[in-house]
Amino acid sequence: MRLTFLGTGTSFGVPQVGCQCRTCTSTDARDKRTRTAALIESGGRRLLIDTPPELRLQLVAAGVGSLDAVLFTHGHADHVHGIDDLRAISVKQPGGLAAYGPGETLANLAVRFPYIFDPAIVAQPGTTKPELKAYPLEAGRETEIAGMRVRALPLPHGSSEVFGYRIGPIAYLTDAKTIPDDVRAQLGDLDVLVLNGLLSRPHPLHLSIPEAVAAAQAIGAARTFLTHLTHELTHAELAARLPAGIAPAYDGLAIEVGAV
Repeated sequence: MRLTFLGTGTSFGVPQVGCQCRTCTSTDARDKRTRTAALIESGGRRLLIDTPPELRLQLVAAGVGSLDAVLFTHGHADHVHGIDDLRAISVKQPGGLAAYGPGETLANLAVRFPYIFDPAIVAQPGTTKPELKAYPLEAGRETEIAGMRVRALPLPHGSSEVFGYRIGPIAYLTDAKTIPDDVRAQLGDLDVLVLNGLLSRPHPLHLSIPEAVAAAQAIGAARTFLTHLTHELTHAELAARLPAGIAPAYDGLAIEVGAV
């Protein structure tokens, strides 16, 4: 099983438009952070988590030409506005590409992108369009997707709720403000935990870096990686501040994980 971080940046991305800080001007490739997404591969099948604005570039960089399904965590622009790039995937799959996530998120995407989800909207002659089939997930329930057991985990994100996902020995939790006790109880025996870690100071919608570290230590995964990173710290600076077993992720980082 393999986890690849396609993008690890916050909603602004890094470098940030108009910024000349040390991170945004860094020559370290690990400081180039596109918006957050991940790929999980197992048994020759591929599961994409989120469709950020740079999705086409991310899939090209990772050498990905096919997907078996896509999971959405929530409907914020930095997590979904690359959805049209799935056209290159779904055009190869009669019947469209399966899309899973919170029911409210999928319903919202169908309103915002009706041409993608409504089979009655037909592409003009000589053109194609992305085609997704929506399958709402139930919080706390495990579902087999692309041959993998996926458990949807509800997480608070300000006044809204997002889904994190446990997929075998991997838990991918992004855009969370806290990890509720009932969710934490479902995160035992993890090989890899992924958490959002936004800033050194508290934020109303996201785990701060200290909060993410405390959550990771409470969960006790073998390895934890922080994602959804800002330009506040360079990769090297953040890595030096983190305790053993916790590291910043970076775009293109691939982690081999034990079998599901």
